[in-house]
Amino acid sequence: MTRRFTAPLAIALIGLLILFDSATAELNPYKAPPLLALGSGAVASGGFCGAMPE
Repeated sequence: MTRRFTAPLAIALIGLLILFDSATAELNPYKAPPLLALGSGAVASGGFCGAMPE
């Protein structure tokens, strides 16, 4: 395969992934977590291995 075939194919697949994600996700910017949570009081959640047990 050459770059003339694989490059447009890769770009098309990425575009399809973006379209699929935007079509199936609820886009609500007010429910999103803060971009930087430095000193905001927001507590980390999820599987962070370095977190001390409570």
